[in-house]
Amino acid sequence: MKNQARQITEGVIWKQLLLFFFPILMGSFFQQMYNTVDTIIVGRFVGTEALASVGAAGPIISLINGFFLGVSSGATVILAQFYGAGDHQGISDAVHTGMALAIAIGLCVMGIGMGAAPWILELIGTPASCMEGAMTYSRIYFSGAVASMIYNMGSGLLRAMGDSKRPMVFLIWACVVNIVLDLVFVVGLGLGVAGVGIATVLSQVVSAVLVLGSLMRLPGDERLEGRKLRFHGNLLKNILCVGVPAGLQYVMFDVSNLIIQAGINSFGDIAVAAWTAYGKIDVTWMIVSAFGVSVTTFVGQNFGAQKYDRVRRSVWVCMCMSVTVVAAVSAVLTVFREPILSICTTDPEVIHIGGKMMLYIVVFNVLFMPVEVFAGAMRGTGYSVVPTLVTCVCVCLLRMVWVLTVVTKWHSLLSLCLAYPVSWGLCSLVFLAVYLKGDWLHKRIEALGMEPENR
Repeated sequence: MKNQARQITEGVIWKQLLLFFFPILMGSFFQQMYNTVDTIIVGRFVGTEALASVGAAGPIISLINGFFLGVSSGATVILAQFYGAGDHQGISDAVHTGMALAIAIGLCVMGIGMGAAPWILELIGTPASCMEGAMTYSRIYFSGAVASMIYNMGSGLLRAMGDSKRPMVFLIWACVVNIVLDLVFVVGLGLGVAGVGIATVLSQVVSAVLVLGSLMRLPGDERLEGRKLRFHGNLLKNILCVGVPAGLQYVMFDVSNLIIQAGINSFGDIAVAAWTAYGKIDVTWMIVSAFGVSVTTFVGQNFGAQKYDRVRRSVWVCMCMSVTVVAAVSAVLTVFREPILSICTTDPEVIHIGGKMMLYIVVFNVLFMPVEVFAGAMRGTGYSVVPTLVTCVCVCLLRMVWVLTVVTKWHSLLSLCLAYPVSWGLCSLVFLAVYLKGDWLHKRIEALGMEPENR
């Protein structure tokens, strides 16, 4: 793993980014397989109402998970900087503080999720036909929150140290377990939505056990030891300074998506099922997320190593690669949207409406790449407040206003779906202006008392 970490701070940037990116992308693919398999099995073996139930629970899960996952991302940024700087004590403290935080976060998510899910489902106007199923799925899902947070934190720590392959392998195993258990509980035992939830939780437990075992076998300062698990005060403060803004950004995204979901709910359970199917087969978010994680870790290690020119060059290299890949995948999804949707459901009306949603949104997916790359790069240096503010205002707040004004006046799927490309385009322009101004990197160097940048 040490050699892999050195490759991130040395060598040809585009090659090292791709070597780091592909395992993250494959990991994201198999993580998506959790939900996609759930969708396919529920849609084909249980029915449209069950499919809508799983879809209606999705925004609730994202909302509650999102904040705490954002907070935990602060640990991976700090660890990447320690790793790039070769600070052995900092590495050890970050690993143990991060995992202690994951356990605490998991308990919070479990309590909040199981208690608040029914109330939020009612608040957003979930159709009565899928309310009971959505509540069942949500409560079962949140019962596995500790395992989910341990996996996410552990995989983030491994990636921060330059290892993006093992998290991918762990997700592959967990995905296989999920598929097998879905078939057993839903098809074999006829447990419906509850069976899907139980299979997901058990597969998350598998991934958590695998990542813990990996961390406990690492050499030297990187090794996770139970007796060392505790919060280190100053380090926890630094983690929260980076993670809380990221968590708030997740919350704002998910609140805006809840408002979108409420709008989708107003069109009935067929529209909800179509939105669910579209969300499961639009794989571009995996590419977007993988490039975002890659550039954050890449910048974090190189910033810690004080290789500032490499930081700047990596941003533009990542931007070019990500835009090209997302544009190509979006084109394929748009052209073959109805055959791809038919994988999730056989209902022709669901396929037709889902295809319209994709036509309105997927062709514009590339507009979001500047947001992810610029925000990820800034966050990799610990500069997290400004990216959060820009994203919250230009994406999240704009979507809320759009739904409450434009969609209220012109109540149609087209007006609702256009909230996405409009918000992406505006946010990308603002991020470009913030990035080109250039002060963000200089401010972080100055704040940490690091060697000044040659300008």
